[in-house]
Amino acid sequence: MDIYMQAAIEEAEKGRAEGGIPIGSVLVHEGRIIGRGHNRRVQQGSAILHGEMDALENAGRLPARVYREAVLYTTLSPCPMCSGAIALYGIPKVIVGENETFMGEEGWLRARGVEVDVRQDARCVHLMREFIAACPELWNEDIGV
Repeated sequence: MDIYMQAAIEEAEKGRAEGGIPIGSVLVHEGRIIGRGHNRRVQQGSAILHGEMDALENAGRLPARVYREAVLYTTLSPCPMCSGAIALYGIPKVIVGENETFMGEEGWLRARGVEVDVRQDARCVHLMREFIAACPELWNEDIGV
């Protein structure tokens, strides 16, 4: 198991344990996690704190060079908002835990030169399937349905 995807999964599990949506993310630079986060829309009453956005926020303000050399790990395919942030900061590679339960903007990212590697990790799929079955209204709210 990739230690960085494991860290993203741990973030997702933390979010679920807090009563939120189980999506986690870590930002990695030069083999070190420099930002980690999980979806905290419910916990914080936030409109934007998806897992990827939380990881970027928790990484803090960084030089552009760092983003251009970083890899973002996320347990779920990135939505349009998170994909926009990835493109804005020039993050060149995204490792996605799964895209079976939700297909984000992977094609859009690839069209902008971002390498997208989808793992279809069984734990990521299980976390989302279990959550969607238990909380369909909350899930639909998170994805804007």
